[in-house]
Amino acid sequence: MFRFLLLLQSWLLMFCLSLFTCLAKPAPWVMRISCGARVNVHTAPTNTLWYKDFAYTGGIPTNATLPSYVSPPLKTLRYFPLSEGLNNCYNIKRVPKGHYSVRVFFALVGHRDTNPNFDNEPLFDISVEGTQIYSLQSGWSSHDDQVFTEAQVFLTDGTASICFHSTGHGDPTILSIEILQVDDRAYYFGPEWGQGIILRTVGRYSCGNGKSKFGVDYSGDKWGGDRFWSHMITFGQNSDKAISTENSIKQASKAPNFYPEALYQTALVSTDAQPDLTYTMDLDPNRNYSIWLHFAEIDVKVTGVGKRVFDILINGDTKFKEVDIAKMTGDRYTALVLNTTLFVDGRTLTISLHPKEGNHAIINAIEVFEVIASESKTILEEVRALQTLKSALALPLRFGWNGDPCVPQQHPWTGADCLFDRTSSKWAIDGLGLDNQGLRGFLPNDISRLRHLQNINLSGNSIHGIIPSNIGSITGLEVLDLSYNFFNGSIPESLGPLALRKLNLNGNSLSGRVPAALGGRLLHGASFNFTDNAGLCGIPGLRACGHHLSASAKIGIAFGALVALLLMVTCSMCWWKRRQNILRAQHIAARGAPYAKARTHVGNDIQMGRHYNHGHARTAAENGPSLLS
Repeated sequence: MFRFLLLLQSWLLMFCLSLFTCLAKPAPWVMRISCGARVNVHTAPTNTLWYKDFAYTGGIPTNATLPSYVSPPLKTLRYFPLSEGLNNCYNIKRVPKGHYSVRVFFALVGHRDTNPNFDNEPLFDISVEGTQIYSLQSGWSSHDDQVFTEAQVFLTDGTASICFHSTGHGDPTILSIEILQVDDRAYYFGPEWGQGIILRTVGRYSCGNGKSKFGVDYSGDKWGGDRFWSHMITFGQNSDKAISTENSIKQASKAPNFYPEALYQTALVSTDAQPDLTYTMDLDPNRNYSIWLHFAEIDVKVTGVGKRVFDILINGDTKFKEVDIAKMTGDRYTALVLNTTLFVDGRTLTISLHPKEGNHAIINAIEVFEVIASESKTILEEVRALQTLKSALALPLRFGWNGDPCVPQQHPWTGADCLFDRTSSKWAIDGLGLDNQGLRGFLPNDISRLRHLQNINLSGNSIHGIIPSNIGSITGLEVLDLSYNFFNGSIPESLGPLALRKLNLNGNSLSGRVPAALGGRLLHGASFNFTDNAGLCGIPGLRACGHHLSASAKIGIAFGALVALLLMVTCSMCWWKRRQNILRAQHIAARGAPYAKARTHVGNDIQMGRHYNHGHARTAAENGPSLLS
C-alpha cells in the first residue's frame, strides 16, 4: 500500500509537470540583426545571437565606432549614402503576428582609435511600418539613452518594415536592429490603446542606487522585451536620497508588462528639507504621452497603512490623490504601477509627489512614452504596381523607392503623388511625375493597377515599346504625357473614352490612325499633341490616312501575300522542272534520228520489192507460153 501511494504520488507529480510544460507560455519570437556583418555574431556577456546582415534595400557595410557602452559590442554597421536615395529600409519577412518592441541602434563610421568622427554625427529620421517614430538630435552620440530608439508596435501582416530617411545631415548609419515579441496587452493604457497606436520610448528611469541596465541584466522575464533602464541617483538640488533593499518584491514580474523585481529594490525618497519629490524632463511639444510610475514601500521607517500618503501632480494637475502604497497593494515590499495618459502642449513634463501624511514621498521608477497614431498605409495593390514599374523602367537607386510610397508623410517617394482614399481608409497614388529622369525600359501593363491616377508624366525619357492598351482602364486619368520617348505601335483605342484634358504623344515612333474618339475630344477644348510621329494619320495636322487598315488587317494582308508568294514560287518550280524533262526527252530523240531513218528506208524498199515481184510473177504466169517460145 505504501509503495502504491509513492507510485501514485510520482505519477501525479509527473502529470503536473507535464501539464505545466504544456500550459507554459512559449518563448517570445526574437530577431536580432548585426548590420554589415557577414556572419552570425554572439556577444558577451550574455552570448546573445545576432544574425548576419540581411533584408536591406541597399547601403554599404563598413566598420563601426560604438559611441556608448550601452550599444551592443558589434564591429560593423550599414550606412546609406545619399546617392542611394532618401529612403532605405530593412524589410524582415515571416514575422509572426503579434505585439513587438522594435529597437534600432545607431553608430558612427570607423574605429574609435583610427577614425572617431564624433564631430560628424549623421542626423536622420526613422520610421516603423510607415510611421515616423524618431528624429535624431544633434549630440545623440554623447548620451547613453539616445544611441538607440525603441517603440512598441503591432505587426500584423507577416513583415516588419524599418526605414531610414535622409534629412541632408549625413548618411544614416545603423549598427543593429532588434525585434522582440512582448505580451499582446503590454502597456495597455485605455480605450485608445490598440493596433492603431505606437508607443515610442522617451525614457525609462530606475531611481536610486545602481547602474543603467537592460532587462537581461536584471534577470528580467524575456516577455518584457529586454528594456533598458537609465539609472537616476537623484532628481537634483539635494531634494532626495537613495534607499535600497534586498527583500523580495511581490507582484513585480507579472503579465502583461513583466517588470524586473530589481526595479523595485531601489528608490528615491524626499527629505525633510524638500518634502516634495519633483522630476522634470524635456519633451517634444503638442504630443500625447503615457506616463507609468512605479512604487514599492521599501522604506523601513514606514511600517504600515497610513504612514505614507501623497498626491501625484503632472504639469500642475493632480492625477492621483492620496496614494498609500501599503494600502493599495495590501502589504509592504509589493509592486504598484500607476499609469496616466495626457496631452502636453509645452516642452516640459514635470512629475511632482506632494506628501499628505509622513512628510516624505517615494518613487522607484518612471517610464514615459510618446503616443503616436499609426499612419494609414498605401493600398497594397498600388504599392506592388509601383514596384513593378520601378523594375520595368529601371529606376536609378537615387529615387529611393523603398518602404511605403506615401508614408511617413514627411518622406514620400520621389515622383509619386499621394491622395487619401476615404473608401479604403488608405493612401493611393494619384500622380506620377518622372519626366526627364533618363529612364529606360518599358511601360508595364501593371500601370493599370494604379487605378487612382489622374496625372502621368513620363516625358523626356528613353522608354520604348507599345503604350499598354489597359491604360484606358484608369478611368480618372486626365493628363497623359508620354512625349519624347521611343514608344511605337498604334495609339490604343481605349484612350478614346477617357475624359483627357491633356494628351502629349509627340516625339515618338507611333503609327496608324488616331482613334476617332480622341479627335472628337479636340472639339471639347482638350489639348492634344501627336506631332513628330511619322506614321500617325487621321486628324488635322497629320497626313491623310486614305484606306486605313487596322493592325490586324495589315497582318492578314501580309500573311496572304506571303502565302501567295510561296504558291507562285512552288508553281514556277514545278513548271520549270516539267519543261526541263520535256527538253531532255527531245534532246535524246534528236541524237537517235539517223539510225531510225535508215531502218525506215530499208523497210520501204523491201515492201516495194515485194509488191513489184508479185506483180511480175503474176504477169509471167499469165503470159508464160509466149515467153518460152
